Amino acid sequence: MSRPIIEVRNLSKVYNLGEIGMTSLREETSRLWRKLRNREAKTNKEEFWALKNISFDIQRGEVVGVIGNNGAGKSTLLKVISRITEPSAGEIKLRGRVAALLEVGTGFHPELTGRENIYLNGTILGMKKREIDQKLDEIIDFSGIEKHIDTPVKRYSSGMNVRLGFAVAAHLEPEILIVDEVLAVGDADFQKKCLGKMKDVAGHGRTVIFVSHNMAAVSNLCPKSILISSGEIAHIGDSSDVISRHLSSEQTLVDSSRPFKVIENETVAIHHISIEQIGSDLKIAAQIEEKTTTAPYGLGIRIEDENRTKLANLGAMETKTTRVCKGGRLQATMVIKDFTNTFNKGKLNLILWLGIPNTKKLIETGPITVEVNPAHAGSVSTDLTITKNGPVRIQPEINFCDG
Repeated sequence: MSRPIIEVRNLSKVYNLGEIGMTSLREETSRLWRKLRNREAKTNKEEFWALKNISFDIQRGEVVGVIGNNGAGKSTLLKVISRITEPSAGEIKLRGRVAALLEVGTGFHPELTGRENIYLNGTILGMKKREIDQKLDEIIDFSGIEKHIDTPVKRYSSGMNVRLGFAVAAHLEPEILIVDEVLAVGDADFQKKCLGKMKDVAGHGRTVIFVSHNMAAVSNLCPKSILISSGEIAHIGDSSDVISRHLSSEQTLVDSSRPFKVIENETVAIHHISIEQIGSDLKIAAQIEEKTTTAPYGLGIRIEDENRTKLANLGAMETKTTRVCKGGRLQATMVIKDFTNTFNKGKLNLILWLGIPNTKKLIETGPITVEVNPAHAGSVSTDLTITKNGPVRIQPEINFCDG
């Protein structure tokens, strides 16, 4: 067998909490001064191991999915493989050119136009101008931003950035294409287009690494997957087996008879969740601790099917309901009207989250599994499943009028 195109051996990455994000000259000068005066050791540094002793091989032409919960270390792994971030220990051997789409705007110079950034990225990959010229029209057409291609990318929306970024990464013929969950920024049609392009890239013998929380997309695109948990490889192998292990390990059934694992950060904490069906409605109650004051936040819930495909996201933006932290504990409730009649029979995952509206999520629970049994199923057969008739149950009113 030929040598792997990617070899990862005993890879680890550690961060010193409190130093992440130090970018100002004053902060760096202050840290350097403490170091010179041997005061660094006196500070209370806490280490966070984003990756711990990771090892695996990827062969040329393989399409590999990387899955895991938020914070598991997936994005850090891709940044290290892409040589954006240096590892703390271990080594990586790459035998081919790498194109990566990791974050919105990665690899683009904000002052350059879209067209100029295409040439910049091609040059970085070692391509000649003539080679880039041959791909230019195809890249612009795929991105769908022809009217804005000569506009500086700092004027682009996040969706436009992702469109051009993927078009550049996929069409400049890298031997290794790395795509993170950033594709979730794009619309559904563009995501479908990207998945088709990745299949095409793989069909030409190139290697693809794809990170996603969409298990259906991973299953469809990647024969092989890697499950990462708390910075370590939990399982590697056939995608169906890896996805099954991932979903079974992360499902959390709410049970008031056992302790609830507190989910928290420096702003808020969720101490307990209860779910109650009232008729066809679903009532969710959460005990929240506010650790600070003045910070606004909202309560939201994401509904996913068994494959972790997002079906709906209900939160502060939709309900126009937010709260300003006052400190202390309180109970927050959410009622989803006619829930059991909205979805067909089957299992759904509920992910409760607290976040600052229109900016970012603060914390979220793991998937809470609920079984849906429509209250008015009528003569529907008991073998009705989500995969057979789709997850959403819509009952239209139909009338016929003669003449």
